[in-house]
Amino acid sequence: MSYVAVPSSTTVAAVLMPGERSRVDAAGNGLFAVLHRDSIPDAVRAVRERPVDAVLVSVHRCGADQMDVLGHLVREFPSIPTIALVSQHDPGAIEMLLRLGASGVRQVVDVTSPAGWGRLRQVVGQPVTRAVARIQGPILDAIVEAPPDARVFVEAMIRLAPEVATVTALAGQLSVRPSTLMSRFARAGLPSPKNYLAAIRLLHAAFLFETAGLSVADVAYRLEYSSPQSFGRHLRAMLGLTALEFRRRFPFPVAVERFVTLMMAPYRDVWRGFHPLAAGSWESGRGVGVVGKH
Repeated sequence: MSYVAVPSSTTVAAVLMPGERSRVDAAGNGLFAVLHRDSIPDAVRAVRERPVDAVLVSVHRCGADQMDVLGHLVREFPSIPTIALVSQHDPGAIEMLLRLGASGVRQVVDVTSPAGWGRLRQVVGQPVTRAVARIQGPILDAIVEAPPDARVFVEAMIRLAPEVATVTALAGQLSVRPSTLMSRFARAGLPSPKNYLAAIRLLHAAFLFETAGLSVADVAYRLEYSSPQSFGRHLRAMLGLTALEFRRRFPFPVAVERFVTLMMAPYRDVWRGFHPLAAGSWESGRGVGVVGKH
């Protein structure tokens, strides 16, 4: 029996000096991807337009005229840490650190010594984003006895949901045929993978709506809907609500609890013996789904 390992990567929006860029790229190799931007306003646009897990700002690249924008970033996106990078010691760096601290930046990484690069990897190189971690916890707790490939499937679906909107794309990421995946869910008597994926995308939306600085349009584009109107149609089809009603009535904890209550808890026994990724499970015996137990 073999399972699919689905890697994850943290994405960092970085405003750095030219000489710092390649060194940060090297430090992040395998742990985090870097979106290089030329200014703090450009980094803010990146945060609004796509999933970003941290913002890295060189004290040697900041200008005093950008402090107000940085302060808005820290206040409006409190779930996204902003980290100051120091690559050389000089009076200007010390003054800028004080300005950054006054703007709300609380984390500083000094890479003037080799140990600093390890610290940078530790601070921003987390393998799972905060959204994924908060969504996965209660859902996986609800199917704690599920076999490994079922848990891998659920973890992957939660991790990929912001960028993957269709079962075909999800199946491709997991190296399984879409028809095979849908057949396994149907035979097990579970809601369809399409329904699971659509509902989990709404959990990501509820998480993003916790951030006051994100508008409905921001959330729609972050989840790769073609437009805010497309996002609104999805919500009306799923819940009969507008985006603003969803934001008000389904704060993230409520949305997660509802998902677990409707989509996981009633099927706990099914998930206990379900193998969505392992070959030869549901095909080998109707309703059994446990390899070798026939």
